[in-house]
Amino acid sequence: MSKALIISLVILVVLVAAFIALYFFGKKMQKKQMAQREQMREAAQMASMLIIDKKMMKMKDAGLPKAVMDQAPKRYRSAKLPIVKAKVGPQTVNLICDDAIFDELPTKCEVKAMVSGIYIVEIKSVRGKKKNKAAEEPAKKSFGAKMRAKQRELQKDMAMEELSKEEKKAAKEAAKKKKERAKKITQ
Repeated sequence: MSKALIISLVILVVLVAAFIALYFFGKKMQKKQMAQREQMREAAQMASMLIIDKKMMKMKDAGLPKAVMDQAPKRYRSAKLPIVKAKVGPQTVNLICDDAIFDELPTKCEVKAMVSGIYIVEIKSVRGKKKNKAAEEPAKKSFGAKMRAKQRELQKDMAMEELSKEEKKAAKEAAKKKKERAKKITQ
């Protein structure tokens, strides 16, 4: 065999191994993220706020509290996050918004939302001026908006898949218990 063929086979094997490792690592991280989202939803509280502005900006430029900046990993400090400037009661605060609801969050409107710490988890209701859907949505979505929409869709699919797996498992357990009861009765 020629050297070029051997080198290309080695590179191919390394790439396949890297993709397999990334697949399993990504699946593990996705499960971890789903568990964290559930914890945040459990700790969330209802809050009424007036949304002043929303932007995708870097964490270090967002004006978040120093404690948040100290706890965040360094790689996230320069990454862009969905930041919402809102008036909650008498205070104007900067909050981090969930990617899934960032595009749906209206500006210059009063919103009742579920908030966990400084993280907006879910929008419950919108009060104020409502624009038409056709006038509100731009003709051409940005790449980030398309990716967030796709991520939302995939997360919903994964949640539904997990739920169906749990239902199937519960149904199997119930059928197994029913068979065991039937055996005990006949004996």
